[in-house]
Amino acid sequence: MWGILRQKVGDTGLSPQGLGNQMLRLRPATSAVRDYSAATKEMTVRDALNSALDEEMAADPNVYVMGEEVGEYQGAYKITKGLLDKFGPERVVDTPITEAGFAGIGVGSAYHGLRPVIEFMTFNFSMQAIDHVINSAAKSNYMSAGQINVPIVFRGPNGPAAGVGAQHSQCYGAWYGSVPGLKVLVPYSSEDARGLLKAAIRDPDPVVFLENELLYGESFPVSAEALDSSFTLPIGKAKIEREGKDVTITAFSKMVGYALKAAEILEKEGINAEVINLRSIRPLDRATINASVRKTNRLVTVEEGFPQHGIGAEICASVVEDSFGYLDAPVERIAGADVPTPYAANLERMAFPQIEDIVRAVKRACYRSV
Repeated sequence: MWGILRQKVGDTGLSPQGLGNQMLRLRPATSAVRDYSAATKEMTVRDALNSALDEEMAADPNVYVMGEEVGEYQGAYKITKGLLDKFGPERVVDTPITEAGFAGIGVGSAYHGLRPVIEFMTFNFSMQAIDHVINSAAKSNYMSAGQINVPIVFRGPNGPAAGVGAQHSQCYGAWYGSVPGLKVLVPYSSEDARGLLKAAIRDPDPVVFLENELLYGESFPVSAEALDSSFTLPIGKAKIEREGKDVTITAFSKMVGYALKAAEILEKEGINAEVINLRSIRPLDRATINASVRKTNRLVTVEEGFPQHGIGAEICASVVEDSFGYLDAPVERIAGADVPTPYAANLERMAFPQIEDIVRAVKRACYRSV
């Protein structure tokens, strides 16, 4: 990585203004909107992320990975497995436990045309680096009047895992989703993980990529198109995972699976639920959400984060502003409990949404007996 950076800065002799102009020529992520429904094989989310990194590093020598244990240990969750042997220590950079340090190095290298992928072992640790994520990365394009792009990805597991306590269990979707200048992506399936990560790496702006530890080992069907090296998914576009006519359920990350299971239960009771996988928190696909609510006339939002100032609250505000006249029932918000995450397993389960919570909320919205 350092060799590439020295070559970029030293050999070109560019002034800061020249470097800024060079940034404007960085290629943006593009993706044709196609239908990726013909599944051909199963792939875990872990393998989907690994293959996306592998292909983007092979395609662009400016892409590199940096973080704790990403190299010699093959990644804390084995997302970077095999990359050190293939690309070497200049492009797969192990760091000390110093998030503020390596996040800052990553942002600085992005200023000069590299495309770093910064891994946080958990997004809870991004709190050590939040100054660089927000002040150094998110605001630089605006503060430079568009002269400086910051093509960097901050990725890692987000939200609750299991039995890791309050300091390792927060969902940062609402935190980072409120920041202008950032793009915030939340994959659910293997196809999400692969297509969105490739799009994030190619994007000219900083992207916060929030994964879920409990989904890494889950297998999902992937289409032949999704296995192509040119495959990306459009940033800011939600996916309707299940069509329905009676109620809209919005969810992201692990909660999409819970919403789909709840929809199966509800179908047996005569309630046809439409499930929207948000995929992107910032930008938020308000058009898809509002179009669905105008069809179903009811809305239930699901998230693992805290209820106050949450993603569900933002979705509710959007629907009230744009589609209030179409609502036949109050919006139902399902979120994590408004407490630090308990360590005890029984209390931890009570602190986060469960399938039965979604079922009850939908029944309330449909005026069914609970």
